[in-house]
Amino acid sequence: MHDEREVKNNREKDPGREITNKKTERLIEENHVDNKDKKMTTNQGLKISEDEFSLTAGDRGPTLMEDFHLREKITHFDHERIPERIVHARGTGAHGVFRVYESQEEFTKAKFLCDPSLETPVFVRFSTVAGSRGSADNVRDVRGFAVKFYTDEGNYDLVSNNIPVFFIQDAVKFPDFIHALKPEPHTEIPQAASAHDTFWDFLANNRETAHMMMWSMSDRTIPSSLRKMEGFGVNTFRWINKDGVSHFVKYHWKPRLGVHSKVWDEAQKTNGKDPDFHRRDLIEAIETGNYPVWELGVQILREDEEFSLDFDILDPTKLWPEEDVPVKIIGEMVLNRNVDNFFAETEQVAFHPGHLVPGIDFTNDPLLQGRLFSYTDTQISRLGGPNFHQIPINRPIAPVHNNQRDAMHQMEIHEGQTSYHKNSLMDNSPSTADEKEGGFSHYQEKVEGNVIKNRSESFKDFYSQARMFYKSLSPAEQRHMKDAFAFELMMVESESIRQQVTEMVAEIDRELAGKIAEEIGTKVPEGIEENAYGKISPALSQESTPKLTDTLKVAVWITDGFDHREVTEAIKKIKDAKAVPEIISSRLGEIKGEGGNLKADKTYLNAASCLYDAALMFSNKAEMSDDFRTAKKEFASDTFNHCKPLGSQCPDLLGCEEKNHAPGVTAGEGFSVDKFMDDLKEIRFFDRVK
Repeated sequence: MHDEREVKNNREKDPGREITNKKTERLIEENHVDNKDKKMTTNQGLKISEDEFSLTAGDRGPTLMEDFHLREKITHFDHERIPERIVHARGTGAHGVFRVYESQEEFTKAKFLCDPSLETPVFVRFSTVAGSRGSADNVRDVRGFAVKFYTDEGNYDLVSNNIPVFFIQDAVKFPDFIHALKPEPHTEIPQAASAHDTFWDFLANNRETAHMMMWSMSDRTIPSSLRKMEGFGVNTFRWINKDGVSHFVKYHWKPRLGVHSKVWDEAQKTNGKDPDFHRRDLIEAIETGNYPVWELGVQILREDEEFSLDFDILDPTKLWPEEDVPVKIIGEMVLNRNVDNFFAETEQVAFHPGHLVPGIDFTNDPLLQGRLFSYTDTQISRLGGPNFHQIPINRPIAPVHNNQRDAMHQMEIHEGQTSYHKNSLMDNSPSTADEKEGGFSHYQEKVEGNVIKNRSESFKDFYSQARMFYKSLSPAEQRHMKDAFAFELMMVESESIRQQVTEMVAEIDRELAGKIAEEIGTKVPEGIEENAYGKISPALSQESTPKLTDTLKVAVWITDGFDHREVTEAIKKIKDAKAVPEIISSRLGEIKGEGGNLKADKTYLNAASCLYDAALMFSNKAEMSDDFRTAKKEFASDTFNHCKPLGSQCPDLLGCEEKNHAPGVTAGEGFSVDKFMDDLKEIRFFDRVK
């Protein structure tokens, strides 16, 4: 495994800094600033001769107001921060490319989806929803998965989540939901957590949240890595082909490495050991050339199939079961370049579901309709005005010509005397483009009805898909969900709210409600008929996900006196499986073994089981300190309790012989590196815990 300090000191050699595309090349050519071997100047270009001392009247006299350099430096510092995002404040991002496998011209005229020879630059930002910028990565929360495609026809933003549904059906409730989710106003706690009264009060009194509530309490909200996280467009969109034929579409991002999660105790410990775990993992993967890959899939319905399913396809609290509407894999996205400046790129990137290209349009999904207003409004607030599209990371690679002028932070110098349409002074320039010239045209849908504030009856089944999701999970996933409900509701002070949530869960599954009630001291009400919806969707369980050893991080424990041949052979097998070994010992530097030495990457003081996917522990002939022995036992215990593969030559680390023979464990006399490598392919062994 590479040394972190070495990576940071040699960024120019990292694969994650070498890969470029049409967008990143433009950023480098037009916007990058290299200060190496340059003379310091003010913001006006004046060279500075002194940057350690303010201008004063004598050695001990007052600072003089005429020190313009001091004033400029302090003033800029005082204004460095911009408002953080109201939601999705904590995020991380990377550059990459997208390529469609085969033309989708049957369904859409969007060029980047019709030409397999095109490589479309993308920027992706992953995020949590609830927490502030300073919160931790491994919280129980929905994750944002926003993709900006820099197409030749303009920017297209696919603003997704890692959950396929949402809490509410109508955007008018979004401010209420976020107010309930965020820290409570009288205490400003808890940070980045849903385990509190106002969140659960909102859910219990807005039953449309039932389906999303189940997803929120599932393993999906504690992903093991951003690279192993699915993405969903959530809303129903519309594709239009060159003949004007429309299809309804749902988007899916399928990670090449499969969909995997942490267990709750592991996630909590990760937040303590490394609150930046997810962003660090993404950065390191790209830096070392282990580029994350997702395939883009779509579910497509014809216009005449709009009412063919047993729910309303415009309801954002519903998903389209893959068994009913198969996911068609159409392309691949690879993230292959880290950002060069977090603020300039990740923090200033502005997404909006209303950023479209010809061939893609909206539907009457009521949540989507509200999003079309909200995103522009919040970008104006955060980024200083309506010219946020001119910030380099947001600039399209397509040329921009229009009559929009002035406003804060205008960077362009527009020529000519006209700034209106129509005009004769500039021969009507810039002129509009018809569809044949690539002009965007909205889909012409016939709409009629009374102006009302109401929701269709077809939106009012809140529980059927919630039950389908729960019943589709594996026993281990169901057990984790029960534990999640119990943990969250134990943090709710109001007994009334705990009881209301129990009753809400009973509408979905009475058995689950009974298990939760037993732990939180509530009662399952009589007279509620259990939801009889019996549909199962195996695709919803993480049990069906790919399991690859690629990039799994394996902790290899050694101390002085280890068998060099045995350990190096094991390390080779780990690398051959495309996993990443890291050597842990009592100190950094060379560890002396029989037959040769190895360099330790980490010590027992800065390594923890929650930061690794498996552990392989070798015995030695040297005496271990009490601290080292204790740390090794704790590491082995957490690896075991978190159901990860464990190999140990030391028979006493787990405390009892029974654990040495548990699934996914090879220990003591039965220790075998080959068996450990077979166990590594399974990733987790949840049947250790009943």
